[in-house]
Amino acid sequence: MNIFYKILNHNIYKIIELLILSSTVPFLVLVMKLYNLVIPVLWIVTLYCLLIYFFKNHQVKFEFKNIFNFNFKILFKILARWVLVSIILYLLTYYFFIDKLFIIQKNKPEILWKIMLLYPLFSALPQEFIFCKFFFYRYKTIFKTNFYLITSSAIFFSIAHILFLNFLAPILSLIGGLLFASTYNKHKSLLLVSIEHGIYGNSLFFFGLGWYFWGGSLN
Repeated sequence: MNIFYKILNHNIYKIIELLILSSTVPFLVLVMKLYNLVIPVLWIVTLYCLLIYFFKNHQVKFEFKNIFNFNFKILFKILARWVLVSIILYLLTYYFFIDKLFIIQKNKPEILWKIMLLYPLFSALPQEFIFCKFFFYRYKTIFKTNFYLITSSAIFFSIAHILFLNFLAPILSLIGGLLFASTYNKHKSLLLVSIEHGIYGNSLFFFGLGWYFWGGSLN
């Protein structure tokens, strides 16, 4: 058992693990055309990360402190920034991707409210656990400093979105990844960073750029 834990905690294993989670898994989803199973695959990866996180130091150990840390002052800042970025996303969509503007409202308006409710919980939350909570805990022995943790988290977050086969998803994911990782690094709150990710994702879907983050861009 000690050998097993030593292998799991070795940096070489961690590097291979990171490459598989952020690159190989999305590549398999793409090659096997599992576009409709993106969320289940995401949660399978999340389950793996949870198991590794739970069994730290040979025992079940889950530190709830700070994970659900909530501060209204911080939330207000996040919301204020979200309003500003949402305006930019709208203008970006209007001037450069006009054919995608309000595409859900035009084609399937009945699913918009479902996306607004379900995306933050079933997509944003597991992604932030993987690329923030788990990433900062698991790979700090590799990337050492907060700067490298933040930038590497954003880069691998962006790589994971290459499966959508368009240039916009990885670029916006890189920008978003830097923002989310910075928020997590500063406040160490999975709840706050998941809320932040969720509302940005909802803005993308509301304005139409969410098309580039879902199966529509692969058809």
